[in-house]
Parts: sequence; structure tokens; C-alpha cells
Amino acid sequence: MPAAVARIDQTPFEAAITGLTHDGRGVARRPDGKAVFVAGALPGERVMARQTARSRSFDEAVTLEVLEASAERVSPRCAHFGTCGGCALQHLAEDRQIVAKQHVLLENLERIGHVAPERVLPALTDSAWGYRRKGRFSVRRVEKKDKTLVGFRETDPRFVADIARCETVIPAIGDKVSALAALIDGLQARREIPQVEFIGGDRMSDHGGIALTFRHLAPLSEADREALIAFGREHEFAIFLQPGGVDSVHPLWPADPQLQFSLPEWDLQLKFRPLDFIQVNAGLNGRMIQHALELLKPQPEDRVLDLFAGLGNFTLPLARRVREVVGVEGEAGLVQRARENAAHNGLGNAQFYAADLGKDLSSEPWMREGFDRLLLDPPRSGADFVLTQLPLKQFKRIVYVSCHPASLARDAGYLVREKGWKLRAAGVMDMFPHTAHVESIAMFER
Repeated sequence: MPAAVARIDQTPFEAAITGLTHDGRGVARRPDGKAVFVAGALPGERVMARQTARSRSFDEAVTLEVLEASAERVSPRCAHFGTCGGCALQHLAEDRQIVAKQHVLLENLERIGHVAPERVLPALTDSAWGYRRKGRFSVRRVEKKDKTLVGFRETDPRFVADIARCETVIPAIGDKVSALAALIDGLQARREIPQVEFIGGDRMSDHGGIALTFRHLAPLSEADREALIAFGREHEFAIFLQPGGVDSVHPLWPADPQLQFSLPEWDLQLKFRPLDFIQVNAGLNGRMIQHALELLKPQPEDRVLDLFAGLGNFTLPLARRVREVVGVEGEAGLVQRARENAAHNGLGNAQFYAADLGKDLSSEPWMREGFDRLLLDPPRSGADFVLTQLPLKQFKRIVYVSCHPASLARDAGYLVREKGWKLRAAGVMDMFPHTAHVESIAMFER
């Protein structure tokens, strides 16, 4: 036990849970009013808990026993829930998880942005299990157990969860975690492989449309390479190797795997590479694109600006609806793939530019062009810097897709309180069921 934990009073205490934190822990109060965040507890419950950490403003604890359970509590499907850090909310009924996330969004908008939407959008949901098509498994050889562990990090991130399968990962991968662990355990380089990234697209004729990328810290023997190829053949996985940085990724088998996913409603196929960003939840992604376009309400003669465009996930569907769309993305490799995707789908009205959207954009040629509507899907840090540079008066409508409600709230506050826009609608989308991740969308009008 770490010394810092040993100094904490380990005596179990009773706690009445009154709320839920943004990361899915129950909120209780000490007799002196200090907040305690209790893992594994839900609002309305009484639990016995044990303190695990402390800071000046709050304590942290873990649930030992539920004395009075919430009516919204359910039995987690996964036996590893509570140890594996991949999920935070499996003990909360699925239809209540999204309600909790909606509360997080609205609370952030009010507390950080000092704004409220005129209309709260119905929550967007899809399948809650077997949805995760992209992620990273950690790998660790544990000599005391004489085995190699493959899985997500535990709630204590120093450790790798000892799992045999994952209920939230697409079954083609989630059902084969133990097979993957056995494969790596049999390699000569089993101590030199710290992680395996997975990504899934549509099924192709030469393999399963799924790629595994093995990070290795030392050169692989011929026997190890053959074992990886045999595993790929058996399970219909494309196998990639990563001996160094992102640029070092290359295929081991087959020689030239083609990865892509479809957006059938727009008759699109988007090609990608194994470490590219794609939306994790394929079913929700299609619904999200439709939702975003309905909110943006593009017209056939519009020119639309799509910021943080990636592979063209929103840009290319927009190109099917408008006169012209310009996608801007910071990563040059994604921009190149977006251009190739536009050409592959016969779209001559989608233009893509590479630009760091966190820096001065005054010299960018697209900044001097006129647009009718703006769609943006920024990273967790949000879009505050680029919003301050855009001539916002040119846009009739803005749709903001967010993976972090606090940055959306900050940027919404800027648009509404400083630039005179109206927050017409906002709502949540369950891109990551059973986790505390909040994906949201907001629509602004002048």
C-alpha cells in the first residue's frame, strides 16, 4: 500500500449520496461539509465507503457496501466492472446514463458559459454494447502471475486489467481479448510490446476490415512475425507494426490492407489508416451526422466551412447537399486522406486545407472566402482561439459538435454573451455508453 494511502483514515464510513460527478462517481458530504466523491455509488443511495485519497477541496472514496440501493441501479454486465477503468457507469440503468450526461451538459452551460439553450434536444442513442470500434489495449507481462495481460487500464492506472473479453468493444475484437493475450504471451518479444491499437471498418474481401497495430520496443524475430501473420489470417485481422512513432506504422499482413467505413445514407466510403481518428461508435456516428445536418439546415447554394474536419466525416456528407464545402484540419495526413476520400467518392465540391486551428489564421486563403454556415467538431480543448478569429457575421447558423462539455460551455458563453448569438438548441449524444464521456451538440443562430 502506498505510504500516502496508508496515512489516510481507512475506517469505513456511511455516506448519503446526493449527486453524480462528471466522471460518474457519487457525491456525498462529510459532517463538516467537505465533498467526498465515492466510486461505485449512485444518487439516492446510502453506502459504506472507504477513503482512498484526499485533497484540500474534496476527498475520494470507494464503495464497500450498498446499504440502500437506488431504483436506477442495475447489475453490471461485465465481471470486471469496478476494476477495469474502461467503464464508469455500468451499474446505472442505460436510459438513466444519458439523463445524467444531459445534466452534466446543462450544468456546464449554466455554470461556465452562463447560458441556457432555448430548446433541449432529445438525446441521441444507439447500441450500448459491442459498439467501440477504435481503442487501445495496454499490454503487460506479469511475472508473478506468469501471464501476459491485455486490456484497458484499471481504475488505478498503474495496472492493466486482467480481462478475457470486453463487452463494449465490437465483438470481432472484444471476444478475442484472451486469444490476443495468449498470442503475445507466446512471442519472444512479449516484454517489448506495451500496447495494441485496434480499429474496425467495413468487412473487406481480403480480411475482416479490422486492423491491429502492435507497438514494439525492439525488433521482432522472424518467428514472432510469422506468429502475428498466422493470428491475422486466423481471425481475419490486418496486422500492422509500430516500431517507433506514428510515422513508423507499416503493414505486416496483408501487404496493402485497405481499411474503410461506409456512410450508406450519403453513398460514401471513407478510407482510413490504422491510427487515424474515426468516431468510436459507428451506429451513433451515422445518426450524429444526420442530426448535425438537420440542425445546420444547409441549402443547395450554400458554401459551408467545416473546421476540425478529420477524414471528412461531416465534410463529405455536406458536399452531397451544398454547392461547396471547405474542410480544415490540423493533421496533414488526415487532410491528404480527406482529399483522397473526396476524389474516391467523386466529389469535386469539397476542398480541404491543412491549418493549425490554435494559431494565427490571418494568412490562410480560406479565411478570406465567404461562407454561409459553420460546422465544427473540435478536440477536448475546444475552439475558443479559432472562433475569435473568424468573421462570425458571415454565418447564418453554427453547429458545434463537442466531446467535452466544459469547453463547449466556455465557447457558447463567448458566442452568446460577447458576439450576440442565440443558443437555439443543445443536447447530448451517447457516443460512449457506460463511460462518463459526454458527447454533445449545439446550434447557434444570429
